[in-house]
Amino acid sequence: MSHSVSWEVALVKRAKETLERLRANPPQMTPPQLTAGQLAAMIDHTLLKAEATPAMIEQLCAEARRYRFASVCVNPCNVARAARALAGSGVMVCSVAGFPLGANLSRVKAFEAERAIADGANEVDMVLNIGALKAGDYALVKGDIANVAEVCHANGARCKVILETALLSDEEKVLACLLVVEAGADFCKTSTGFGPGGAMVQDVALMRGVVGPRVGVKAAGGIRSYADALAMVGAGANRIGASASVQIIQGAPA
Repeated sequence: MSHSVSWEVALVKRAKETLERLRANPPQMTPPQLTAGQLAAMIDHTLLKAEATPAMIEQLCAEARRYRFASVCVNPCNVARAARALAGSGVMVCSVAGFPLGANLSRVKAFEAERAIADGANEVDMVLNIGALKAGDYALVKGDIANVAEVCHANGARCKVILETALLSDEEKVLACLLVVEAGADFCKTSTGFGPGGAMVQDVALMRGVVGPRVGVKAAGGIRSYADALAMVGAGANRIGASASVQIIQGAPA
């Protein structure tokens, strides 16, 4: 048995055991008490729609400055504009690679990440190769993530990995999270917002249970209220991706 095959067999075994452990001892999910400001500091204020205009990006950045969001998350063509608009604000710029399908070649994703960072991005949310994961080509998935993570870290940025959980079985979610950790990425993330479903509290809890405390968990997709966001944090998310960020914060109790 080759090293690669033995590693993949061990990975699948570990995923099964991890899933059994988490099902036997499900984590407690208690929404925390957070002020509007504390929650805002965990939100990636997001505009990834194809029809986003320069004026819409400027508005996004103005809102991020006002509410002190963690970052704005924009498509690569809008990174430089966002970086200029947010200069000196303390609000980060996040961009995407292999978005939204995860089906780009790995070297293309790595180039997208490198270019986005050069334009001013502090974080890159990449989509993993979903088809390869489902086909059991775990070495390809790990290498794909590692290529982008290495580019990010070499340039002082963070790498988040989007799983698109709505397309995955629970075992595939666990496998993806294990690969995120092994490949050295900084966060795993639920969804693109363009798939068949968004963030679910049970998926966030599962992801947190797999990656432990040292890797971040970002919940994104369909989070539209203060209560929704708190539920995700209670399940283990330490970052929220949302286009309804202002609505979420304005819904905080006085």
